Amino acid sequence: MSQSPTASPGPAESSVAGEDSTIRSFRVDVAKEALDDLQRRVAATRWPSRELVEDRSQGVQLATLRALARYWTTDYDWSRCAARLNALPQFTTEIDGITIHLIHVRSRHEDALPLIMTHGWPGSVIELLETIGPLTDPTAHGGQAQDAFHLVLPSLPGYGFSSEPTELGWNVGRVAQAWAQLMHRLGYTAYVAQGGDVGAAVTDAMGRQAPEGLLGIHMNLLVSAGRPPASGVRAGTRGGGAARHLQGERLRLLPGDGNAAADDRLLPARFTRRAGGLVARP
Repeated sequence: MSQSPTASPGPAESSVAGEDSTIRSFRVDVAKEALDDLQRRVAATRWPSRELVEDRSQGVQLATLRALARYWTTDYDWSRCAARLNALPQFTTEIDGITIHLIHVRSRHEDALPLIMTHGWPGSVIELLETIGPLTDPTAHGGQAQDAFHLVLPSLPGYGFSSEPTELGWNVGRVAQAWAQLMHRLGYTAYVAQGGDVGAAVTDAMGRQAPEGLLGIHMNLLVSAGRPPASGVRAGTRGGGAARHLQGERLRLLPGDGNAAADDRLLPARFTRRAGGLVARP
């Protein structure tokens, strides 16, 4: 992997004394020797005996595993994936002792809303690549300019090209705090967040913490609690209540009562609902 310093597009304050807040450009560059070694190790797998049944009741079937290993050693072309990633603006920056890798694509529409999206487990930012075009350039995909987002796709700590934690405590709440610092470092004073799977848990934590500038969240996995929250629960105080619809009241609308009017009362003032979804008010 190759990195080089680039000017930070926004504030670069640090939560850790002495931490380097530089945002560096990044390119994927995996040595051929490392790829060859990986292929050799996959090819050298010691296979177990075949299962005794015709279904998957004894686990993943041997033929399936062999086919998967054959795909990774003979069919998969890592260079195509690397080229796809390197065609996008990639960066790294240090936050709380972790080197965070991110894709940061700004929309050509200057009034676009900043959006940070978090991938799931086991996964990576690759699972979000298909969203970049429609979200950053909606007019090229049948949408309107007001549907546009400036998109930030970070890799979770220990995933992809982000470094691994060297201490305990990197739970979803700590990642959520890091994401808020990342958006501040990128110069975004108002933004929204989205996530699925583990990314939904991180996004939910952001809503509960309500950092300054977070306007709202969206999850494609419902993060539930053991018991319903008390009436009037707020996500936090630092965000001025702008994201309070994230938990409490909003959860009661999720079972499918179709109460869009009630849902709308919980939206931040700058948003309105249209047929295509939630959009910023003009």
